[in-house]
Amino acid sequence: MNISQLAETTQVERPTGEVSGRHKFSQRVALVLGSGPSMSEESTRRLAERLRLASLLIGSGFAVYLLLKILNLFESTVEPYPLLFWGHVLVTVSTLGVAWRLCARCHVVLAHLRIAEWIIFGGPAFFFAIVSHSILKSSIADGYIADITPPWLLLIFTYALLIPNSWQRAAVAIVPMALLPLGITISARMTSDNFLNILQVDPAFRFAVIKIFVTMIWGAATAIWGVRSIRSLRREAFEAKKMGQYQLKKLLGRGGMGEVYLAEHRMLKRPCALKLIRPEIADAGQNLARFEREVQSTARLTHWNTVEIYDYGSTDEGVFYYVMEYLPGMNLDEIVQMNGPLPVGRALHLLRQVCDALAEAHCLGLIHRDIKPANIFAARRGGQHDVAKLLDFGLVRQSGFHGVAEIDEDLTRDGSITGSPLYMSPEQALGETPEARSDIYSLGAVTYFLLTGRPPFVDEKAMRVIMAHARDIPELPSQRNANISSRLDAVVMKCLEKNPADRYANVHELKRELADCETTSVWKSEDSENWWKEHGCPHKKKLDAEVMKLS
Repeated sequence: MNISQLAETTQVERPTGEVSGRHKFSQRVALVLGSGPSMSEESTRRLAERLRLASLLIGSGFAVYLLLKILNLFESTVEPYPLLFWGHVLVTVSTLGVAWRLCARCHVVLAHLRIAEWIIFGGPAFFFAIVSHSILKSSIADGYIADITPPWLLLIFTYALLIPNSWQRAAVAIVPMALLPLGITISARMTSDNFLNILQVDPAFRFAVIKIFVTMIWGAATAIWGVRSIRSLRREAFEAKKMGQYQLKKLLGRGGMGEVYLAEHRMLKRPCALKLIRPEIADAGQNLARFEREVQSTARLTHWNTVEIYDYGSTDEGVFYYVMEYLPGMNLDEIVQMNGPLPVGRALHLLRQVCDALAEAHCLGLIHRDIKPANIFAARRGGQHDVAKLLDFGLVRQSGFHGVAEIDEDLTRDGSITGSPLYMSPEQALGETPEARSDIYSLGAVTYFLLTGRPPFVDEKAMRVIMAHARDIPELPSQRNANISSRLDAVVMKCLEKNPADRYANVHELKRELADCETTSVWKSEDSENWWKEHGCPHKKKLDAEVMKLS
């Protein structure tokens, strides 16, 4: 497992232990790496609308046939009447009951919608299974094999067309619906003596059985392929459409809260980066709150070295987005991975700027909690190169001082570990509440990476890295890079102290120490300009050229 794979690890197990010497427990610890895909309240509402439509269509259809049956407007040839009749009543009532529940103006959660989905489609499937078995046995007794596929195909395609899904999840529901008629046919064979005789006497009957199998397999495959195609078309249409006042131009990357696009304000013609969560990749409401917190927290910050937020909103389709400044350049993880450790002067130049950004955040009571090389951008702004920009406040926590209230406990539950394993502080590793000095530890770990080309601790197992942060002392940076002075060694190691009280009291102190170290390794603006001319990533240069055309 390489470093980037380890940084993306999402969950680990805490070993079984004892509490107060008596009670044993086993606790699953979630590693929250920024803000993963989530089911927002808006996405939940839209799924409820689709399920409401499906329940109304299916329930009304069952109700019409039930009314006709009650009025004796047609005669059923299928026995037994009581079982089928009361099964029909049960499916009608339950399906319309779900429709009424979804039509009511009250809060619904994802778990309830999944239960509703099973009722809406599971009830009719159960009823169709009873009817199909009865019809098949009745037809065999009369010397032929009835076609039982139409209601199943109707149910399968209703699900495929109305319920937004990935093709994998659709297959989980569609394949059982396709297999049921096949199982019913086999059941009829086992419960009817006349079945084998019919197959042996007339080839037309063998064809009828094969037809049922082929039809259901074809129907399931077509429905699943259709779900995949519809989702692909929706993705293409989404990427081509406008988001409020913004036109999406190009996908820049995926990660954290969702996808980031190069976009352009339609009126101002200003290039920008648009970050979004889409309903089809959302599945848990808490991450939407984290997304909104990221926007609101970052928007309060005004420092030059913090990414600037321009706008925030949502579309009628339930797509949530916010717009930030577009940053030509690369993040520090990309730079080190492509070119190795940074020159000492350049690393110090960038880190001092990050300290300035964190100073404002800490002054407002905001703890970043996910400082890592990928969240620090070396950008070109205002004609200057190597302008550090601190990104992704998706894990930010309000510390409760300076008049800032604590955030909702549900958003940072006990037992969850927030941050990236390679750069998290010991208190984060232990599941404790982090404060400003936790960010100083993470910044020290980032400094270690920039100077040596690797984090302080690396292992194939995420838990080992986490525990190393909590108990182990890393090697001195100078043991990996001879260009590092003993003074800079001391600064980095003080940042990486296990006890928060032994670290720098604040980022102002850290910045002063970094400035003293920088006197022997000065990085000038012309050095940055020359480096970018020589080492700038080709695809980044091409993208920057496209942005210049938009400007």
